[in-house]
Amino acid sequence: MYQWRKFEFFEEKYAGKCTIPDEITGNISCCSSGRGKIAVGCDGGEVALLDRGLKFNHGFQAHSSSVFFLQQLKQRNFLVTVGEDDRISPQLSAVCLKVFDLDKMQPEGPSTSSPDCIQILRIFTTQFPEAKITSFLVLEEAPPILLIAIGLDNGCIYCIQGDIARERIKRFRLQVENDSDKSQSSITGLGFRVDGQALQLFAVTPTSVSLFNLQTQPASRQTLDQIGCDLNSVAMSDRMELIIGRSEAVYFYEVDGRGPCWAFEGEKKFLGWFRGYLLCVIADQRNGRNTFNIYDLKNRLIAHSIVVKEVSYLLCEWGNIILIMSDKTALCIGEKDMESKLDMLFKKNLYTVAINLVQSQQADAAATAEVLRKYGDHLYGKQDYDEAMAQYILTIGHLEPSYVIQKFLDAQRIYNLTSYLEKLHENGLASKDHTTLLLNCYTKLKDVEKLNVFIKSEEGVGEQKFDVETAIRVCRAANYHEHAMYVAKKAGRHEWYLKILLEDLGRYEEALQYISRLEQSQAGVTVKEYGKILIEHKPVETIEILMKLCTDKGEQAKRGISNGTFISMLPSPVDFLNIFIHHPESLMDFLEKYTNKVKDSPAQVEIHNTLLELYLSSDLNFPSISQFSTAESDNFRVEKPSGAAVMSRAGSNGKFVAERKDLNKEKARQERFQKGLHLLKSAWPSDQEHPLYDVDLCIILCEMNAFKEGLLYLYEKMKLYKEVTACYMQAHDHEGLISCCKRLGDSRKGGDPSLWADLLKYFGELGEECSNEVKEVLTYIERDDILPPIIVLQTLSKNPCLTLSVIKDYIARKLEQESKLIEEDRRAIDKYQEETLSMRKEILDLRTNARIFQLSKCTACTFTLDLPAVHFMCMHSFHQRCLGDNEKECPECAPEYQSVLEMKRNLEQNSKNQDQFFKQVRSSKDGFSVIAEYFGKGIISKTTNGPTDTLRSSNTSSNSGF
Repeated sequence: MYQWRKFEFFEEKYAGKCTIPDEITGNISCCSSGRGKIAVGCDGGEVALLDRGLKFNHGFQAHSSSVFFLQQLKQRNFLVTVGEDDRISPQLSAVCLKVFDLDKMQPEGPSTSSPDCIQILRIFTTQFPEAKITSFLVLEEAPPILLIAIGLDNGCIYCIQGDIARERIKRFRLQVENDSDKSQSSITGLGFRVDGQALQLFAVTPTSVSLFNLQTQPASRQTLDQIGCDLNSVAMSDRMELIIGRSEAVYFYEVDGRGPCWAFEGEKKFLGWFRGYLLCVIADQRNGRNTFNIYDLKNRLIAHSIVVKEVSYLLCEWGNIILIMSDKTALCIGEKDMESKLDMLFKKNLYTVAINLVQSQQADAAATAEVLRKYGDHLYGKQDYDEAMAQYILTIGHLEPSYVIQKFLDAQRIYNLTSYLEKLHENGLASKDHTTLLLNCYTKLKDVEKLNVFIKSEEGVGEQKFDVETAIRVCRAANYHEHAMYVAKKAGRHEWYLKILLEDLGRYEEALQYISRLEQSQAGVTVKEYGKILIEHKPVETIEILMKLCTDKGEQAKRGISNGTFISMLPSPVDFLNIFIHHPESLMDFLEKYTNKVKDSPAQVEIHNTLLELYLSSDLNFPSISQFSTAESDNFRVEKPSGAAVMSRAGSNGKFVAERKDLNKEKARQERFQKGLHLLKSAWPSDQEHPLYDVDLCIILCEMNAFKEGLLYLYEKMKLYKEVTACYMQAHDHEGLISCCKRLGDSRKGGDPSLWADLLKYFGELGEECSNEVKEVLTYIERDDILPPIIVLQTLSKNPCLTLSVIKDYIARKLEQESKLIEEDRRAIDKYQEETLSMRKEILDLRTNARIFQLSKCTACTFTLDLPAVHFMCMHSFHQRCLGDNEKECPECAPEYQSVLEMKRNLEQNSKNQDQFFKQVRSSKDGFSVIAEYFGKGIISKTTNGPTDTLRSSNTSSNSGF
């Protein structure tokens, strides 16, 4: 043990000038500490309480004769003393136990007071005979229960348990030794051990160490050792171990027997325990000096050592160790703070001791890491890089990793840096930069085995011990593609896996197989991202995967979803259009397959629009054409004849290739146009008002690419007949133009007759010879009476190439028809004039002459007319009884008169409806006849200024009609 290092981790307090106060005049017989005070008992029966620094607080007379033992309780401010009082009777012992409540003071005089003595107990009774007390110990159980153990020189232990203050107690005896030699059987030390509900008592004699189990009744005894110790050489550790000191060593005892021992030689005058330190006052027999040592058993060092005088008592209070000497001087020793102790060790480069010290004293992790860092810096300075790194690794989680990494960035120390970075990843504290650095270390060292362990370990990616994306990027940059692919696959980073396969390795088949095994949603995302590369190199296989994604029937059957609902849940082909940006022929193939398989896609309109753009485009570059062209040019480059023959052959070959290329291109273009026309027709069923494509877009496409058939179909389908004829006019297709008007201008089939007028206008402004066409057009204009002859003449007169003979027959027929109509109109006029004249004469006669009624029978009942009778100006006569209440109108003539009035009212009402009037004018073949009819019926021949004029006009007409 003399090899243990000695340090000064403790220091003397109060400058070493600490003494027992002068107020304590008697000899000190016992001491105790607790609750911030030291209690001192004297041989005169006094007890003094000392504050911090051994300052006298107050004293009182506890016993009349002497104080043998005392103990300051910790939970309650009670002081328990054992002393000798005056003997009351010869039968009663003078030794008694007293309990003082230090919180309750009783005045004893004008200037003194003493604590309240709440109980006095006689220790010895007839059942517990008197003996010398050698040891005393109090255990505070659940308040107010106390357990007091009193050791005697005869090997017995008297125990008092219960509420001492209320004297609700029980007494029992424990027997340790029965030896008649009291020097070998006296109780030299006691110690309670409380472990949960278990309560045990250590008892020490000079010849034995025993353990009593107080939970059993009676208490059972177990002998732990056959060797004991003397007084003051017994203590209890904070782990509830019994410590006894003998001249050869210090022994530790647990419930199952002797534990470790420490061979500290010398007579142990006092033993104590303070904050994990073993306190020993050892007498050196060789020089007669006493040494006080403080042992750190965990770190195997002497924390403090000092030569002292004769020690009477060893106490611990106020965080200090107090030694009371026989001459009433005292030594107060306190522990230095951790920072001071570490500074002391650092100055001596005792870093291992410092590390052990902070760990044994349960310092926080940050403080431990700081010590380890300093130790690592020390080793680094000595160029012991391996051991320095071992210390730095222990600081992970507390020391900034960049501090260590910067020290080991040199290529010669890359192995140490690698081990540090590995530990960072194991602890889950690595950042992206750390992962990058570690993988770079592996690649620099070309340590594939470690790289495999780091990348492919089962717990690597699963627990996310490194940043996946960083690992993939670094491995990929170092050409460790397999490792990068492994990480990507394990972490489910499909986009990275495919990026490596396609961009770095060019393994397109494997990439397609990988995509086909993914879930539908993931496969869709990856195809969107890498579809351009796949379409470029594997168009057929890529289209198959797209068809599976967009029309997966197996998935539909698995989920049991209806067809329409399932299609709406699948990816739409429109989502993948961007991957075909440079491959329109593959896009056309894909969309054709899709539309053939899926008939009710939600994206039908967009798909048809895209297909139509492809079909109606005139400059698609098909692979067959480009391959043919390349092969021809390659053959041309291989043969290298010289001279004029070469030039002529090259010219002829180039011309042939160009012609062949143009021919194939035109053929493909016409095929696409036919497909486009078929799609235009099939996507606009006759029973639907709107087509399954954008009509405006299709019209623009047809016009841009000069697709006449499609344009005509769309105009005709949209009933834009004038645009249809405009197409024929623009193409100067007279035959097609006339046939179009025959089909679309027949009013009997719902056509637009005005097309013939447009056609006639076209020929009139043509400026070319078109007599036959004009004659045919005039036939249909004449048949449907579309235009007046004057308009026809004016229109055709603009064409200088037409002669009068073209319209001679037409004009003759029209003049003949007009003559007949004029003659018919004249006869009608004469008839209406005669009827009008006759009506006027009749009205005049009615107004000026009397009427003679000669009817003898009633018009209604045909019986003989008798009075009272009613005669009407229309020459009808009735019995008054036959007319009933209606005596103002002739029943015979009234219906006809009412119908005339109703017709007049309708005409007047129609005169107010201007929209109907103009509609009739526009829709009529001869608008002038409609206007004339309105004038003839008197609808628009009169103007009224208000309701009064209208009413007056109505009354006048009624009277006139009547």
